[in-house]
Amino acid sequence: MDYIYAFIDGLGQYQFLRLGLITSLIIGVIVGIIGPFVILHGLSLLGDAISHAVLPGVALAYIFNVHYTIGATFFGLLTAVLINIISEHSKIKNDAAIGIVFSAFFALGVILIGFANSATNLYHILFGNVLAVRESDVWLTAIVGLGVLIFVLLFYKELKITVFDPTVARSFGLNVRFFDYALILMLTLVAVVSLTSVGTILVVAMLITPAATAYLWTDRLSHMIYLSIIASTLASIVGLFFSYSFNLASGAAIVLTLALFFMISFLFSPKKGLIFTKLRARRAHAS
Repeated sequence: MDYIYAFIDGLGQYQFLRLGLITSLIIGVIVGIIGPFVILHGLSLLGDAISHAVLPGVALAYIFNVHYTIGATFFGLLTAVLINIISEHSKIKNDAAIGIVFSAFFALGVILIGFANSATNLYHILFGNVLAVRESDVWLTAIVGLGVLIFVLLFYKELKITVFDPTVARSFGLNVRFFDYALILMLTLVAVVSLTSVGTILVVAMLITPAATAYLWTDRLSHMIYLSIIASTLASIVGLFFSYSFNLASGAAIVLTLALFFMISFLFSPKKGLIFTKLRARRAHAS
């Protein structure tokens, strides 16, 4: 209990902790909203590629003294475009194209960071540090979050049918490619603003794990989004608490908390949990 009291007291005393909590909660809501669409649309691997491939953009932004979101967003979108070009205009499969592009960009980013002579910044870019966010980072995260929320609210039905059945969506006259690229843009922006909290290496866990956890509890997309938001925001609070109380890396603490939530759901979810699935199978076999 002493640690909890100290954490609450720290929220009242230290601005960096308050900013870290606010940023974590906003990111939790954002990834909770966009994550279900990412995993249902099969974009998990692309999300991983984009989160790693933005590194050279961050490095160049640091070298030329511009905001990191500009370079990171450019390279994130460039990654998606190059992957699409390679997979559509060659016999290389999509997963191989993803591996080629993101590994090349990630390696380029490491080299550029070396030219920038900033090992400390490289560590924070790779692993994040939500307790070091600035007020401007909070506002940027909030703006991106609002944009993602508005996008999903305006095009929820179109996104839903595009994700579940692109063929039917085309028969209704929907521009499936537009919504695919719009979703990739949202994915890129979320990956970029999440760099401050969990870094390029762990950001894919924030995008995928809450949605995967929610998927184990429900078959409805709307419920999946709500549960994903709850899982990601709760993990952000718990992870930040352990990070502050025991001097742990904030991004890693948040991601490990999410992994714990997933394992609990994987084992004990009444709908798709391993234990209940085994029990139902045993009962069916006995009858």
